[in-house]
Amino acid sequence: MAEPLDRYDAELTTPDMVILELDAADKLDAAGQLAARMFDAGRISDLDGFLKQVNAREHQLATGLPGGVGLPHARSELVSQTTIAVGITKYGKALDFGAADGPATVILLIATPASSFSDHLEVLATLARSLSKESFRESLRRAYDPEVIAELINSSLVFFDH
Repeated sequence: MAEPLDRYDAELTTPDMVILELDAADKLDAAGQLAARMFDAGRISDLDGFLKQVNAREHQLATGLPGGVGLPHARSELVSQTTIAVGITKYGKALDFGAADGPATVILLIATPASSFSDHLEVLATLARSLSKESFRESLRRAYDPEVIAELINSSLVFFDH
């Protein structure tokens, strides 16, 4: 059974789920590397099955946001708790997630349990709001410390108020 999301005590990501200097061939490779971190952390039960769902979602609609952000995501019965894995691309590298303004250097893979539709929408909306601010995106790009990046992501959800 999926754990309910508590925004005030959410450990949606951990330093172990942050990849600095992400070097991926394309968006599917990036999602695979990030999902592997989730799998290693015990947050998804079937890596290949989850990646198929993420890739199917990517084919439905581009997940690139303005400002160089990729936001691949999926709701899945293979996810035990809402989780975000973060990749900051290697300097000079960027990945096409279909954003009108160009490729992404910050990639956030979001996994939510299939039963958590409202949590999924809340996390997507809150992150999109935070990521729309250039200062937040730059903080992620410049924080060469997985602990700082994890804290930025987790705290961005704690302070969201409906």
